[in-house]
Amino acid sequence: MSFIMVDIESDGPIPGDYSMVCFGAIVVEPALDRTFYGELKPISDKWLPKALAVSGFGREDTLQFNDPKVVMGEFADWLQANACGKPKFVSDNNGFDWQFINWYFHHFTGGNPFGFSSTNLGSLYKGMVGDTRKNFKHLRKTRHTHHPVDDARGNAEALLRMKADGLRINLV
Repeated sequence: MSFIMVDIESDGPIPGDYSMVCFGAIVVEPALDRTFYGELKPISDKWLPKALAVSGFGREDTLQFNDPKVVMGEFADWLQANACGKPKFVSDNNGFDWQFINWYFHHFTGGNPFGFSSTNLGSLYKGMVGDTRKNFKHLRKTRHTHHPVDDARGNAEALLRMKADGLRINLV
């Protein structure tokens, strides 16, 4: 089983009513060289300027992005080619990132290669150090830029550091 670190950017708080603008994924392994990046055309006329601004794109930019069905199909193919066994979804904010990836996979491809569960990186760290007030973000090497591949890479670096510091996790 491969852990795949995922980060998404959107133009609003929920999938369906709002759109996933772009997302990035990386196989969590020492090389951190297997990545995926997708930009998706909006699926809704609704969007929140403040939410979209986080991504660094304007609405006119996103209207030129790729068909979500194509992007999600490419992501499914990438997962098939790069994950060992069933991929395991992990994210800094899985409550947010997971809802978009799960909805888009089910809506555009008919199923989610990750299955029905996800893992929260922050919760793993809190459990590892035994303190719910602690934060893992100091373990990132790559700066958090809101480009989803950068952010997924930084989070993957943190998970690799957690493993080096004693977290018992099989990263295949």
